[in-house]
This record gives sequence, C-alpha cells and structure tokens, in this order.
Amino acid sequence: MLLTLAGIQFTHILDFMIMMPLGPQFTTIFGITDAQFGLLVSAYTLAAGASGLVASTYIDRFGRKRLLLVLYVLFGLATLACGVATSYGTLMAARIAAGIFGGVMSALSQTIVGDVIPFERRGRAMGIVMTSFSVSTVAGVPLGLFVAAHLGWHAAFIGIALLCAVFAIFAALTLPVLSHHLNAADRPSALEGISQVLADRNHQKAFVFSALSMAAAFTVIPYITIYMQANAGLRADQVPWIYLCGGAVTLFTARLFGRMTDRRGKVWTYRLLALAIMVPMLATTLVRGVPMWVVIICSTLFFLTSSGRMIPGMAIVTAAANPRLRGTFMTLNSSVQSAAMGLAAFAGGLIISRDAAGLVQNYWVCAVVGGLFSLAAAWMAGTLTLHGAMPPSAPLAAPGKD
Repeated sequence: MLLTLAGIQFTHILDFMIMMPLGPQFTTIFGITDAQFGLLVSAYTLAAGASGLVASTYIDRFGRKRLLLVLYVLFGLATLACGVATSYGTLMAARIAAGIFGGVMSALSQTIVGDVIPFERRGRAMGIVMTSFSVSTVAGVPLGLFVAAHLGWHAAFIGIALLCAVFAIFAALTLPVLSHHLNAADRPSALEGISQVLADRNHQKAFVFSALSMAAAFTVIPYITIYMQANAGLRADQVPWIYLCGGAVTLFTARLFGRMTDRRGKVWTYRLLALAIMVPMLATTLVRGVPMWVVIICSTLFFLTSSGRMIPGMAIVTAAANPRLRGTFMTLNSSVQSAAMGLAAFAGGLIISRDAAGLVQNYWVCAVVGGLFSLAAAWMAGTLTLHGAMPPSAPLAAPGKD
C-alpha cells in the first residue's frame, strides 16, 4: 500500500518538476516571456491551493480509496491534456486542471497514511512515501528530459499519464476501502467540519508550523539554477548534476530519517534537521569560484536536510490533526503549504537582484530568512499536541509531545 502511495506521489511530483527544466523549450515554441512561463509554473501551485480549500468541504464525505482513485484518474487525464496541448492557452488550462486534482490527491495520500499506520510507525511510513521525491529527482526528471529531447516535450507528459494508469490499477488492487470515518455518529457537516478544524487551537498552531516548514526552503530553492549558472559558473549541462546527486542521496537517507523519527521522536528529529539545514542552505547561496565538487557537496547537503526534515515534519502534522477531522485538516493544510511555497518564492524574488554584470545579488539573504523560518518551525513543533503519542509516563514522552 505504501509503495502504491509512493508511486502516486511520484507521478504527481514529476508532473510538477518536469515543467521547470522544459522552460527554454516552452518560451521558444510558444513565443512567451520568462514571466509568462513563470505564471505557467505557478498556475499549478495556485490551483492546488485553491482546490484544497474547496476539497475541505467534501473530502471527509467519501471513502478515501474511492475519492483517491477518482482524483487520480482525473489527474492523469489532465496530464494527458498537457501532452496534447497545442498552444500556451490550452497548456495553461491543462496545468490548472492538473493542479486542481494533484494538490488534493497529495493531501489525501497523507491522510491515508495517518488513518492506517499507527503513530509509533508513522515516521517510517512517511519515509517510504516520500522517497517518491528522491526517485522523481534521480530518475524521473532526467528520463523525462531525455524523452523530451528525442521525442518532443509532448511525449514527457504522455509518458507520465501512462504511468498514472499503471499506478491507478495498483491502487485499485492494494488500497483498503478506508470508509470507517463515514460511520462516526457525530460526523459534522462540511461547513461544521471546516469550522471545527479552524477553531481548534492545536490545528491553528499546526498550520503555522507547516507554513514555516515549507517557507524555510522555498526562499532559496526556486533560484538555485539561476545562481549556479550566473555566479557559481556552472554550465547549463552541469546543473542537472545538482539535482541528480541531491536526489540520489535523499533516496537512501529518507528511510534512515524515517526510522530515526520513530526511534528518537518526531519533534527531536525534526528539530535536529531544522537546525542542520541552516549551514548547507547558506553555503549553497554563497558558493562562487570553487570547483564543481564543492558546489555539489553544498547543494546535496541542502537537499538532504531539506527533504529529510519533511519526514518527521509530515508525521508531526498528521499526528496533530484530530483523527475525526483528519481529511479536512490535511486538505486545508495542503492549501496552507501551497500558499507558503508561493509567498516564500515571491519574497525570494524580491530579495535578489542582478548587478550590471548579470550576477545575482543578496541571494544569501534568502538563506538567512529561510533559516529564521526554520528556527521558528523548530520551536513551534514542540508546542503541538500529537494524537497517538505515548503517554507521559513513557520514557521518551512528555505531555503534548512525542
């Protein structure tokens, strides 16, 4: 079941990530500006955030498996529509549709993990599911670019749509029904459920924690390629090595951090990685005039800690949700994350600038801002009440913490 969910997440993440390296092709083929291409990328995230708000009114009204299958099929069709798009307008419409279904689908996958996997093993489960990010970086993006280079950019999206069909079959065969939440005697109406989620003080703090976690990295991530080519001196054909090495390492460390999350505690592990990310994040924004292997080490450590902290982070967020309202909470949380990513990227764009020689200025300030967000998230993690945590009498537990 976890491998199936990882496969679903893989196609969802790959569909999002493949857009960015295809930018030069789109700007040439459709005759659009860099700003218009940026809007094409942002449309996915913005649509995912908006659909999350709408989905919070119905996500707890249906069985998890049935809803996931419906959303995943629609997501696959939207991705197929991207592959057959013939103009900027039709591609934009297809990207918006993919974001609408993809954003909710991601939240629903995390909800299923929270429903099925016990608290004490949830870190390892999140580690398995989140290896999808590493696999998409290591294998998915390079393969997608290879296909796009030899068969055209259309083929990359059509290939993702075919993968969606394969994983949809696996999901139909492996996922349990997961409709027990429909039998609750005190199940609230849609609007009541949203009101209860938003009124819960622990949920409010969890939303802040989630937003800070996402913003910490996305002040820096969107501008790595620009900085590496303009300031660090990497050629365009060398930049993929940054993502290849970063993804390859996280592919192995995700399971390690998952086990650490369960053994040492979710809050403890998150705080460790939230502090550890600050050094490589700052180093990545300062590397210049050094050999490529130094750049690779800095960026790889950044990706390792950035993706690693999200494993205990998502385990914390899932456990902070009231189990009776988990679907609605996770859907709203997906919208919060999308908004935080977009605002952090926008803030990073306001911070950096170019000098007369075309070099990126003040990129290190983005890392400092991200570091402050990371520190705030580390503090906020300890204030959350985690449902399913060990009782206070247990050796590693404390009231309201794991």
